[in-house]
Amino acid sequence: MKHTRSILAATLALSLAACSQQTVTPVAPEASAPADAVAGAYLVGFKQGNLSSQSVTEQAAVQAQAIAAAGGIMTSQWVDISAAAVKLDAAALAKLRANPSVEYVEPDYVRTAQGFRSGVTDRKVSAGLSAQGLTAQALYAPSGEFTWGDNALRVQNLRASGYTGTGVAVCVGDTGIDGNHPEFARKLKGFKNFVTTEANRNDPYALNDVSHHGTHVSGTIFAQLGAGTGASGTLSGMDANGVVGVATGVNLYMARVLGDTGSGSSSGIINGVNWCAAQLKSQGGTEDKVVISLSLGGGSKSRTEQRAYTSVWQKGAMTIAATGNDGAAVSYPAAYTEVVGIGAVDSNLAKADFSNFGTQVDLVGPGVDVISTVPLGQGSQALASGGGVSFPEVKAADLTGKGSFTGNIVAAGGTNNEFCGTTTRNAALAGNIALIARGTCSFEEKTANAVASGAKAVMIYNNAAGALGMTLTNTYTVPVVGILQADGQALLTKLPTTGTAAVTSADYESYNGTSMATPHVSAAAAVVWAAKPTLTNTQLLSLLTSTAKDLGTAGKDNNFGFGLVDPLKAITGQ
Repeated sequence: MKHTRSILAATLALSLAACSQQTVTPVAPEASAPADAVAGAYLVGFKQGNLSSQSVTEQAAVQAQAIAAAGGIMTSQWVDISAAAVKLDAAALAKLRANPSVEYVEPDYVRTAQGFRSGVTDRKVSAGLSAQGLTAQALYAPSGEFTWGDNALRVQNLRASGYTGTGVAVCVGDTGIDGNHPEFARKLKGFKNFVTTEANRNDPYALNDVSHHGTHVSGTIFAQLGAGTGASGTLSGMDANGVVGVATGVNLYMARVLGDTGSGSSSGIINGVNWCAAQLKSQGGTEDKVVISLSLGGGSKSRTEQRAYTSVWQKGAMTIAATGNDGAAVSYPAAYTEVVGIGAVDSNLAKADFSNFGTQVDLVGPGVDVISTVPLGQGSQALASGGGVSFPEVKAADLTGKGSFTGNIVAAGGTNNEFCGTTTRNAALAGNIALIARGTCSFEEKTANAVASGAKAVMIYNNAAGALGMTLTNTYTVPVVGILQADGQALLTKLPTTGTAAVTSADYESYNGTSMATPHVSAAAAVVWAAKPTLTNTQLLSLLTSTAKDLGTAGKDNNFGFGLVDPLKAITGQ
């Protein structure tokens, strides 16, 4: 394993020489290939036993020659696991599969980010995600800069004892990071882009995180105490100083393995994960311990990925990954051996209904209504008032327009003021703020009806306790906000009256997903590892699982694994 870095230049030269005469136009995968495959891209695994007598350099040359002889173009080579990423047309694919030194050829799969902006799409409160995060008295709540997730993991207690992860690296594989966000205090230790299909994404202090996902994940880990952007950049109800991460003392790295749309290839992710592991001193880097945090996944299993993650674990790093948001089987890479699979819970420690389940779930972390950093100015802050009252806990819809409108507030009408029916219109809304009840039709339908009626802003009030975040289908130019049930019902009794609905830019956002749970656990693992540096990755995992807060069925189960990670107990026993 340790020889890989030293022969990188030689391997690249051999690979380029072997492929220089090839002209291949990649074609779409075969009809039998899965839908989540990158067109014309494959991963090839060579038989490892047959190469044991050869040096690493010889193996690299033999494998590159085999690919070139078949008519393929090699795009990445991983000699330590006897595998490579290649571009193949149909003829080259057939030739490579027929090569007796080849164990398999498989698609280069697509993996996607496993987090999404908080909001609900249902027509009424259900027992699932729509009901989560809406309880008036949650088991865990935010306090100052400490999010509810911080408090569930007892981060204040950890910080009071000096446990912040100092001396351990956390390497995030994601969509990038806004290194300019004050919460990171320009302390990013390393950054590298592995998405080769997108230009101008190589600088962490320039535009690179178009989807915002990686910046959000990184804030959960590393946001610095007292370093926020101020009240003008925060969400309703937040502390003016922003948020604080679980492990503010770690060395933070970002491997940009997912592109602007939040997706990336297995091969690119393997390259990023290998770069993370290369930060270890044992691999020629500068870090004693490395936790690799992957808030991504996909449904198809890859033999090459399994080889890669096994290799990384054997090098001493710990890989932690999101189990996925389908409410189904655990996704990959979380489902592989030697990858720690993370599910999500809400602020009452109930399983998030989107969180995947199975024997591969090892631990859970906070994953519902998680507030963290996004690229500066790319979040949405919502404000609303009416009848002389400024409302608390106002949420912006995900596809709302930005701006502020002050004017008359008018009840939209319809049964229970729900304003349903795709052709429903109310001329009285023209030039005014539409006040609508959540109910039997979608937020999209209500909003579309109000805008078609000429409304300049939309206020939708909840039909259950708690704040109302909303997901829309189409993008709107008017502000669309959600308010509390009590505020909406009280406002109805004051009509006619005036008010304001405003959505402005923010530097934070609330997300849901196993993507949000994963950095909580990754950061917790780093904090524990820093406090107990003599542990191996295997010993660390055993400690984390044995000290987790048991949830659900007693002992390990398919929903919560061993339970909620508890870094303080792992360190102190209490």
